[in-house]
Amino acid sequence: MTVESDFHHIRIQTQSVYVPQRSNPLLDQYLFAYFIAILNDGGLPATLLSRHWIIVDARGRVEEVKGLGVVGEQPRIVPGASFEYSSACPLATQSGIMRGFYHMIDDRGIEFSVPISPFKLAIHASLN
Repeated sequence: MTVESDFHHIRIQTQSVYVPQRSNPLLDQYLFAYFIAILNDGGLPATLLSRHWIIVDARGRVEEVKGLGVVGEQPRIVPGASFEYSSACPLATQSGIMRGFYHMIDDRGIEFSVPISPFKLAIHASLN
């Protein structure tokens, strides 16, 4: 399933998949890949400054991940363009949820946060 959120004319599309070949259920190690598309539907370029992820596993354990940019980049996204990337998230359970936000700045110098709607991490494809 693809989840999409829209704020400040920036849309976020998310998708996740379970990666069985990099997981070890006997040790409660489950790896999920996720794919993100950040689309600029506005009239000004915007630069992604930082990210903040909140990851909750099936036992309710919460992990927060904060940092500059994404995958080592701080992309500047011009109107009508998008930036896509993939990353991964390890969990100790067979399912979980990720949500968060990107902190961005437009070319006028106005900073804003774009929420990332919650999306599922689950070993069964029908749940992602």
